[in-house]
Amino acid sequence: MIRSKKYPLVSEPTQGFGVYQCILADEAGWKHLNMEARLLRQGEIWEGNTGDNEYAIILLSGNYSVKTNSGEWETQNGRRSVFQGIAHTLYLPRHTAFVLTAQSEVLDIAYGWVYSNQDFPIRFKTPDEVAIEIRGGDNATRQINILVEPGFNCQKIVAVEVYTPSGNWSSFPAHKHDERKLAADGTVLEASLEEIYFYKIEKPEGHAIQQVYTDDRSLDEIMKVKTNDAVLVPRGYHPVVAEHGYHCYYLNFLAGSDQSLANTPDPNQVWIFDSWKGLDPRIPLVTAEMNIKI
Repeated sequence: MIRSKKYPLVSEPTQGFGVYQCILADEAGWKHLNMEARLLRQGEIWEGNTGDNEYAIILLSGNYSVKTNSGEWETQNGRRSVFQGIAHTLYLPRHTAFVLTAQSEVLDIAYGWVYSNQDFPIRFKTPDEVAIEIRGGDNATRQINILVEPGFNCQKIVAVEVYTPSGNWSSFPAHKHDERKLAADGTVLEASLEEIYFYKIEKPEGHAIQQVYTDDRSLDEIMKVKTNDAVLVPRGYHPVVAEHGYHCYYLNFLAGSDQSLANTPDPNQVWIFDSWKGLDPRIPLVTAEMNIKI
């Protein structure tokens, strides 16, 4: 379900192989960010050309090989699910022809893309290259795997995957990135970014809850999300909580004014940063050592 040009957008998946989740900037009513998720059978091919866009392709589960007009790569140690390892990331710049072939019984990938007018090298980033950040504390502890980080050699796109243990809060204290703010020296204090949350829940019956709201509450919606659902965040604060008993994963794609994650926390929740007593011992939920050849 896509409620065109009404925010926040909630997109529910279709069933079967092929593209099962699709967010297009034109349909969403915003300027930059597009995203799809795709299932392929072993030996099946996804062939295309990035055109005037840069792509970030994230391996959710399985293995693939890819040939491009600038080289070829293969995942040797994919993961059985997002809860059993860390993603491989393939960055493709504009004007790149590619042929991606599924090398496992089932291949699950997600990819975001944005318009680009600059050229960068292809990069194939393996799980052992991914920086892990532990953020928050107490029952707001979560794990962030930085896939396409600020400072990555690209123009606009950012991608991270976030693990929130059962019962914990995430993207919390709530923050926003809908207004570009600069310090006197030009440092970006807050970027204006469009963002997609793409979800996987550890068990199929589980869910997470996400709120999207603004200071004046002209936007204030709460959504129950399940595996393969996507939430679009055009503006406002956007915290998440995982249902008790079910670990939550979400993949974030972001793009906008800056290749950045600069944000502003909800001023009513800033005090929480100094209140935590420790970290949730369940974190990290995944490591690169969990990746195995499938």
